[in-house]
Amino acid sequence: MAEKNKTIRETDDEARKLAGQLVSTARFGALAVLLPPDGHPFASRAAVATDTDRTPVILVSGLSEHTSGLLNDPRVSLLLGEPGKGDPLAHPRISLQCRAERIVRDDSSHHRIRARFLRRHPKSALYADFGDFSFFRLNPASASLNGGFGKAYHLKPEDILIASPANDALAEMEDSAIDHMNTDHADAIAFYAGLMAGAKAGPWRICTIDAAGFELARGDQIGRIDFDTPIEDARQLASTLSALATTLRGAKG
Repeated sequence: MAEKNKTIRETDDEARKLAGQLVSTARFGALAVLLPPDGHPFASRAAVATDTDRTPVILVSGLSEHTSGLLNDPRVSLLLGEPGKGDPLAHPRISLQCRAERIVRDDSSHHRIRARFLRRHPKSALYADFGDFSFFRLNPASASLNGGFGKAYHLKPEDILIASPANDALAEMEDSAIDHMNTDHADAIAFYAGLMAGAKAGPWRICTIDAAGFELARGDQIGRIDFDTPIEDARQLASTLSALATTLRGAKG
């Protein structure tokens, strides 16, 4: 047993950052549920977004088979991470063990979750408000991160989730902040996009903001920029975004 445990590395900040990137930038994942009546595992593909604390969020139809599993047993697993060129097993991925929480329409978090999901998946607006569709938060209980060959980690929820006293206040101002940035600061957004590895020039837009950073979207592409230090007060957002743009301009100039 001791020899086997050597394959699991000690969780460090590099692993936490990679886990956060994988969860925050995922558009789709493999969702595994336990079907009634016998609890047999069932896996399917699901569109994924995140809540402000980085909890994964899905939107599902009551007519789908995986929804019957979600309602039958809240224990689910979510695999995130897209393979690239070459061996798919050489690319990072994370498997989260979660408890599903259905978000009813009169829940105080429904508007926030809906808005964040639709900015990640705009075409979902065609059916998101149908009566048989529901959002679920997939609250992490644990996770297994594989950063590539020989880079395996066991993670706790606090290694993945964003804990900040500014979370609630940022959620309230997120819509207006994103609209302002996308409408009035396209030049700054272009600098932000230039910070992302492999980002191509084009009409990038901010699609989500949280205390630890923000995501940019360009068509089906999603990228993430992390702040050097997480925001502790929502009033720091404007100055943090401005300082980041100034730093990037200076680096390029």
